[in-house]
Amino acid sequence: MKRGAIFDMDGTLFDTEKLYCQAWLDVAEEFGEKRNPDVATAVSGTNLDSYTEQVIKNFYPDIDVKKYIARVLEVAREVPEKNLELMTGVEEILNFFKTAGVKMAVASSAPVEVIEKNLTRSNLRGYFEILVGGDLVANGKPAPDIFLLAAKELNLAPNDCYIFEDSFNGIRSAAASGGVAIMIPDTVQPTEEIKKLCTTIYPNLIEAKRAIERGEI
Repeated sequence: MKRGAIFDMDGTLFDTEKLYCQAWLDVAEEFGEKRNPDVATAVSGTNLDSYTEQVIKNFYPDIDVKKYIARVLEVAREVPEKNLELMTGVEEILNFFKTAGVKMAVASSAPVEVIEKNLTRSNLRGYFEILVGGDLVANGKPAPDIFLLAAKELNLAPNDCYIFEDSFNGIRSAAASGGVAIMIPDTVQPTEEIKKLCTTIYPNLIEAKRAIERGEI
């Protein structure tokens, strides 16, 4: 068994990715653009930085990107304030790792303040030694920086860490870091490119936990 486990947040720990996917569509319409579901897939998991802005410009050349992103965040974060749902198997796998002495971190493109707030509200904060947000790295996902920093802060090599992700950009980042990239698909299913980058893929965290227990990963 690996000595570390690093989790993405939205769509991996919390059932929030669908909210962002919907917000990218709804807000595009607010800005007078056509609703394009490919936008959400293209930017999912990113740091909402210059990389993200360029991706959005490829879809919507005339949009005010910064205002668009700000409005998407505003809309998407309204619901979790009232009801933050866990993804299937979160508590089971966290308790399993805690009992096994595996050190855990969250590495999300969201700011550390948001990660801290969500974990505290859901009573999960105590499981994690390290929180790494997109505001702590120069290059967001799909660059490997965020997972490299999380592994470093855990005092572990990346290849001694399971990395759980749901987004394409997150898997690209995890694979580039040298960690054990485990995809738990949420709003999108893996393409052939993404399948090749994954160490393995499971439908939920319970199945991933069982595979680790069996020594398959």
